[in-house]
This record gives sequence, structure tokens and C-alpha cells, in this order.
Amino acid sequence: MTRFLICSFALVLLYPAGIDMYLVGLPRIAADLNASEAQLHIAFSVYLAGMATAMLFAGKVADQSGRKPVAIAGAVIFIIASMLCSRATDGSLFLTGRFIQGIGAGCCYVVAFAILRDTLDDRRRAKVLSLLNGITCIVPVLAPVLGHLIMLKFPWQSLFYTMIAMGIAVCLLSVFILKETRPATCSSISRPRQNAESLLNRFFLSRLAITTLSVSVILTFVNTSPVLLMEMMGFDRGEYATTMALTAGISMAVSFSTPFALSVFKPRTMMLTSQGLFLAAGIVLSLSSSHAVTLFGLTLICAGFSVGFGVAMSQALGPFSLRAGVASSVLGIAQVCGSSLWIWLAAVIGFNALNMLIGILIGCSMVCILLLMTIQPTAHYEKIHHQSRS
Repeated sequence: MTRFLICSFALVLLYPAGIDMYLVGLPRIAADLNASEAQLHIAFSVYLAGMATAMLFAGKVADQSGRKPVAIAGAVIFIIASMLCSRATDGSLFLTGRFIQGIGAGCCYVVAFAILRDTLDDRRRAKVLSLLNGITCIVPVLAPVLGHLIMLKFPWQSLFYTMIAMGIAVCLLSVFILKETRPATCSSISRPRQNAESLLNRFFLSRLAITTLSVSVILTFVNTSPVLLMEMMGFDRGEYATTMALTAGISMAVSFSTPFALSVFKPRTMMLTSQGLFLAAGIVLSLSSSHAVTLFGLTLICAGFSVGFGVAMSQALGPFSLRAGVASSVLGIAQVCGSSLWIWLAAVIGFNALNMLIGILIGCSMVCILLLMTIQPTAHYEKIHHQSRS
């Protein structure tokens, strides 16, 4: 079991590392490639577009051919793309490398969740996903620091050499440590059970909506935080970095304590608590009259996401023993596209950063609480959950 956890964690961590590590070198990259920082800032969106593209096919391939081949292919693509970025001589080539890098990270991301679905029952999977969420929160804090230390003595290309090393490590784990976890072929499974694993069932769609809205909350927070903290509250870069590190620390602490809470409370209680914290954060931010109150509202956002996201992801994957890869792909695509759609739509409407954040907090919490109150696990889900535990 340990080998699957190690491999899954490594596969997932390529995604945030690919986003956060290179940011510290952006000014120097722009200067060397004769591009503006504004032009290269779209590398974030290009990377996510690559991930979404990979998710369109990676899950289905993983269900048909196995988890291990897709994991190896994703790591190899990530390595090649990182090498391409390190050798880029202009902005277009750099952005192409970032898109391909996103494809590699997307393949690994999908496979990681499929492996956890294959090897863990519902409650243990919720605990592991909460821990994974906590570890993932470390990366946005540590990756820029590591990038800064690298660039003290080495050129910006070394950032991508580091990513190449990470990709090689993941590839070696996938080749030599990871064992295939894909269930028996569909031919050995009864037809009713195959038909029951539909992506259009109400329970999956409800958890899909909950996870997508929750990711929209946290990405809106990350996207608006520079404006909220530096422009509206007057923080300098150092104070901004310190504040974001503290919020990441809160997310980590809550994520690491959630597995213990799951031993006491039901998953539904944890998810309702998560949405209650989102609602409280929206109210606090809308009524805030001081910096301290605003910061308190931001900490509620981090705590709310950490309490409920892993649990909701676990429940979303629960009904799928044969189509875990496809389910992981659908979840990933919805989360990436849904959050991007909200941020774009709010900008088009003309919401300022604070109202954009308050709007998604209140809207997300009200919709998700309604879904949690009205849509419970189906009898089929409970049967699969019982079978996986036994």
C-alpha cells in the first residue's frame, strides 16, 4: 500500500511544481526571450490548457490500457517539455513548452486519483486525499523559495533542469515501484455493474459541482490575493509573501488534522462544515471594516477548502471501480474550466477583486449546502463502498 501512496503523491506534485517554481524567474526569462512579463504571464493559462487537454484522453486510456503506462508517458512528456522550456529562445517556443508540460502533468494528475480509487476504500481515500491536499499546499510556499535559491547561483534554465529531475524521479517511480492497479477487464464484470457506473448519475454530478465550485473559490482567492493584499490593503511584497505563507500553513494544518476528524465525524458533516466556513468567510469579507477582519475571512477560506475538498473528491470517485480514470478526467476538466470560467465571467461583468471573491464564496456555499442536503449516496454507492471495505 505504501508504494501506491508514494507514487500517487509524486504524480500529483508535478502539477503544482510546474506552476509555482518558475514564477520567481519570470522577469529574467522575459528579458532573455525578448518578451514582456505580461506576455509570459499567460504561461499559467497555457499550462492549465495543456492539463485540460490531457484530461480529455488520459482517463479513458488509463481505464483501457492501465494506470502505469499513462503515468510513465506523462512523466516522459513532462521531462521533454521541461527540456524544451529550458532551451527556448523566444516567447512562442517557451509557451509551447509550457503547454506540453501541462499535458504531462495532466496525465500524471489523472492517474494519481485513479490509483487511489483502485487501492483505497472510501473513508481511507478521504483521509489520504486530505493529507495530499495538505502536502500540495506546501508546494506554492516552498517552490518559489527553492527557485529563488537556485537563481542565486544559476541561470533561469536551472529551474527547468530541476523540473526535469523531478520528472525523472516520477518516471523511475512509475517504472520500478508502481504496480498496475487497473481492475479486471470489463468482460469479467457483470453487465448491470458496468451500466451502473454512469457519469450522469445524480450523486456524481452533485459531487462534481461541489468540487468544481470549491476549486473556483480557492483559485479566485489566489488570483485576487495580490490585488486584495497589496493594492487594497497596502501590503508590500514581503508582507504579501508572509501572509500567503501563513494561509498556506493554515491549509496544511487543517488538511493534516482532517484525517483524525474523519475518524469521529461523518464525511457529510465535514463537507457541510467546509461550506459553512465558505459562507462565513463571504459574510465576514462583505462586512469587514479592518485589515484584521479581512485576514480572518481569508483564513476561513483556506480552512474551508482543506476541510471538505478531499472528502468531496473521494465521494465523487467512489461509485467508479471500472471507470475511475474517466471520472478523474471529468473532475479535473470541470475544476480547471469551471474556475477559469468564473474568473473570466466576473472580470467581464466588472466585479472588483473583493466582490469577485465574495460572490463565489456565497454562491458556492449556498449551492453546495443545498446539494449536500438533498442528494445522498445511492444504494449502489453504498454497496460498492461496503465491497471495497471488505
